[in-house]
Amino acid sequence: MKIYNENGKLTGAACNCCGKIMLQENGMWKEDFASFRKEWGYFSGKDGIEHRFDLCEACYDKIIGQFQLPVEEEETKELL
Repeated sequence: MKIYNENGKLTGAACNCCGKIMLQENGMWKEDFASFRKEWGYFSGKDGIEHRFDLCEACYDKIIGQFQLPVEEEETKELL
């Protein structure tokens, strides 16, 4: 969940799972997190609804650790 100040400037994000706050300072995130966006379509119980949420790294690791099949990993060449 993105956090904005009174002027509408993005200042942080909150983990939707545990509530941990990840801060942004001078346009740079102080720690990384995962953002998800899903538009549900036909043949779902959520037809026409969009979900958005953020997870801190610890909650992301906890959730993917429960998967029956592991996530696909690929090493990136450059970090931006």
